[in-house]
Amino acid sequence: MQKTVLSALVISAAALLSAMPASAQDKSLTISWWGFNGDKMEAIILAPFREQCGCELIFETGNAGERLNKLQVRNGEGVDVIYLSDSFSQTGIEAGLFQKIDQSKLPNLEGVYDIAKDPQGGYGPAYTLGRVGIVYDSASVNPPITSWNDLWRADLAASLSLPNVTTTAGPITVLKAGDHAGVDAFEDADGAFAALAELKPNVVKNYNTGSEMINLFSTGEIKAAIAQDFTLAQIRAAMPTAVWADLSDGAVATVNTVNIPTGAANTELAYEFINFILSPEIQQQLAEQGVDAPVVKSVELTPEQASLWTYGADTIAGLQRIDYVKMNAAKGGWVDRWNELFGM
Repeated sequence: MQKTVLSALVISAAALLSAMPASAQDKSLTISWWGFNGDKMEAIILAPFREQCGCELIFETGNAGERLNKLQVRNGEGVDVIYLSDSFSQTGIEAGLFQKIDQSKLPNLEGVYDIAKDPQGGYGPAYTLGRVGIVYDSASVNPPITSWNDLWRADLAASLSLPNVTTTAGPITVLKAGDHAGVDAFEDADGAFAALAELKPNVVKNYNTGSEMINLFSTGEIKAAIAQDFTLAQIRAAMPTAVWADLSDGAVATVNTVNIPTGAANTELAYEFINFILSPEIQQQLAEQGVDAPVVKSVELTPEQASLWTYGADTIAGLQRIDYVKMNAAKGGWVDRWNELFGM
C-alpha cells in the first residue's frame, strides 16, 4: 500500500512539473564581459537582476580580443550578451556575429544620450562612454597642456608615455600624429608616422596596460601620457598633482557596447538585461560607485564624482568619434610601422 501511494505521488509530481511553465532555475543568461569590479557589479547589477528575472547568470570572462575570438569560433553561439569596446564590436559586426537591435524592446534607450543609442549602425547600444586624452603632472609641466600638438613641445623631452598601438588608445595616437602633420592618417600613413618619428625623443616608453602607465607616473619617469579617463583616479592616487588636460581640439570618445550575438539562446532575456543596465537607477549607482561613466541623461553627480568621468551634455557633445571601419582596415599596417619605429 505504501509503495502504491509513493508511486502515485511521484507520478503526480512529475505531471505537475511538466504542466508548469519553466521555473526560475530553468532560465539562464550567459554574459561575456571583462569581469572587473566583481563585488560592485554583483551588488549593483547581478543580484537585483537575478531577483527581477528569476534566472541563473553564467559568465565568460577575459579580454575583449579573446572573448570575441571564442564567439567567432563558435559561430556566434555560446553567450547571450557580450560587452566590448567599440573597436572590437565593430570587428564583430563586420564578421556577422551580432543581431540587429530592436529598439522597441529597450524602452530605457529613450533616456540615454544620442551617442549611446545607436553608435554602430543598428547594433548594440553603449552602456558607458569614455575619453582618450592627455594626463599630465601640473606641478612639473608649465605651461599647461591645452592641445594634442603640445605633446611635441621641447620641454616634454624624455617625459612622455604613449599607449602601445595594440591597445584601445594606441591607434588614436597615430590619428593625432596625422593631425599634427596636417594629414589624414587613414589616407597618408607616411605623414602620420613621420610626425611620430618627430615625437619619439619625447617618449620614455610605450605602455601596454593602465597599471604600467600609472607606475611610470608614480616613479617620476614620465610627466605626461596619452590615456583613457577611467585611469585618472588611480593616476591621481599615485600622483596627486596629475590633471586631465582641457584640450582645445577635443578628447576622443571611447564607446563600450553591449550586443546580442546571432546564436544567443535567450534573446528576450538578453533584451531584458540590456534594458536593466540602462535604467537610471543602475546607471546612477555605477557612476557613484566608480564603476562606469553614465550614458543616461538624468544621472546627477557631484563635481568630485563628475571630475573622473566623461559626464554631462557639454562634455559629450565635444567628443570626437572614430571611424572604426577605417581604423580596423588600417591597423594591421600601422602595427608593423609602429613596431619598426619604436623597436617593439
